[in-house]
Amino acid sequence: MRTDNRKVKNTVISIYFVLIVFGILLATVFKSLDMFVDSTFFVFLGLFIALVLFHSIAGYFEYDSDGNKITVINKGLILTEYINYRQNKLEFTRNQLVGFKIKNYIIYKSLVLLIKNYEGRQTKERFNITLVKRKNLKYVKQSLNKMVKENRKKKQA
Repeated sequence: MRTDNRKVKNTVISIYFVLIVFGILLATVFKSLDMFVDSTFFVFLGLFIALVLFHSIAGYFEYDSDGNKITVINKGLILTEYINYRQNKLEFTRNQLVGFKIKNYIIYKSLVLLIKNYEGRQTKERFNITLVKRKNLKYVKQSLNKMVKENRKKKQA
């Protein structure tokens, strides 16, 4: 099964554009009207925090479970063709998956995979799944559940 959230890219770019235009508009309005002189800093601070928060949430997610290797990729949505500074890529075989958990915070969702490496140690890998549609997330969950059950049966036998 293969799924991703590439259709969200246009929405994310639009939100970035609106936030930046809103910031420029506020700067010119506050400067020309001499209104809210005392609270201008706090308005821009709030806008900056909203931009940073949205930047941390906005991410590309790809899951591919076709074949014996499972591939999970996370990377940023903006400027990824030029600067790939937020990429997190994990490839593992089906029998290495020990468990997984989907953590749902208020504005952020993450997928935590528990992978057993070849030395027998277990490592946790986190992926941002905030902008993945509920239907696609359900398919990823079903696929991972199936692998975990198969691995438990092999371990018991």
